[in-house]
Parts: sequence; C-alpha cells; structure tokens
Amino acid sequence: MLKESTLAAETATYRAIVPAGDYWLYEVKKGQTFRIVDVEGNQAADTLFYNARDPHERYSATDTIRAQGNVYLGVGSDLMSQDGHVMLTITADNVGRHDTLGGACATESNTVRYALEKKTMHACRDSYLLALAEHDHWGLTKRDISHNINFFMNVPITPEGGLTFADGVSGPGKYVEMVAQMDVLVLISNCPQLNNPCNAYNPTPIEVLVWEAQ
Repeated sequence: MLKESTLAAETATYRAIVPAGDYWLYEVKKGQTFRIVDVEGNQAADTLFYNARDPHERYSATDTIRAQGNVYLGVGSDLMSQDGHVMLTITADNVGRHDTLGGACATESNTVRYALEKKTMHACRDSYLLALAEHDHWGLTKRDISHNINFFMNVPITPEGGLTFADGVSGPGKYVEMVAQMDVLVLISNCPQLNNPCNAYNPTPIEVLVWEAQ
C-alpha cells in the first residue's frame, strides 16, 4: 500500500543528510513524525529503535511480524518492542515495502557471503558499534545490537523460505514516514554495502526529517 505524506519538508523542525557509510543517532519524542528519504534511490537504511527512557527495550522483528501477520513493513505497520509495546507506526510510504529479515551487514557476514578479502570492508555493524562507543551515555553496548529494519531494501522470500538480495524497489526521493508512539532512540547505519545489489552497488546519502506532534 502506497500513501503520500501531507507534511511539507520545509516545515520540519529538524533535517539532516547522512552520507553513505555514516551513522545517525537521534531521539524522536512521542508524537513526533520521523521521515527517512532515499535521496538518490536504491539505498538501504539499516535502522534500530530503542525506548529512549529504557534503552534495553528495543525493536523486535519477531513481535512485529507476529502482530501484523506480514514479513514486510509498510503503511499501517506497528513497529513492536520485545515487551509487546508499539514503538512507532508507519503512516506514509511511497516505496511499498521494507525488509526486517535480512539483518545488517557485518565484516563476518561479508566474508561468509562473498569472499575472505571482503572482511576488511566497512559494514553496518561497524557503524552501530562506533555510534554506541561515541555515545556511551546511553549505556548500550554491542550486546544491544539486535533486530534491525532495512528501510528501502528489497529482500524477496523464496517459496522454500529462503532470503535473496535483489535490486531495490525504491527510487530517488522516495521515503517512509512514521509517528513515534513513545520516546524512541533511532540509530541508523546508512549502508556502505558494495557486494550485493541492495543499493545497486553504489551507496548514496539519505535524508532524515522530524516534525513536531501534529
């Protein structure tokens, strides 16, 4: 299901460009609207959510999939925590679906999936670890890196239940927008992956915007 937003970018109270391979860590308050824009198309925004008041409560792919009965995320999806609480609700989306099964790339997975010499390549897990190290006041460590959402990423499921990585279904300027149902800490790794077609082998920037509660 596709649904355009009614919010104009120029009315956002916060805007930032996140270069490919960089991270973004920000607290979105309850009631605020948060948008991720795929600036050039085919990018993957690997995203983690934490309860900003109790960061050990975090986004759960299994609870989200079970609650909505669908492995893909889109308009109307409630993003659930492992405690069964709704963290955010997707309210606008002109892409169509987003992945929550493929996980974040790591140096180890690059080695297993592609080749031994790929281990030294930067990966999303590196960005997560750097973000947590540089913002250690949140009390989060590598043990708190769990299920993530791959906004804009296309991960088709085979009839046998396997996962495949395919060309993205997004395009320049496409976006996904959600309303926070609690104060949430958002951690995005703007994927630097060069080994599969999730971003057409060309990592590009994303933009993030926040609006005050309507």
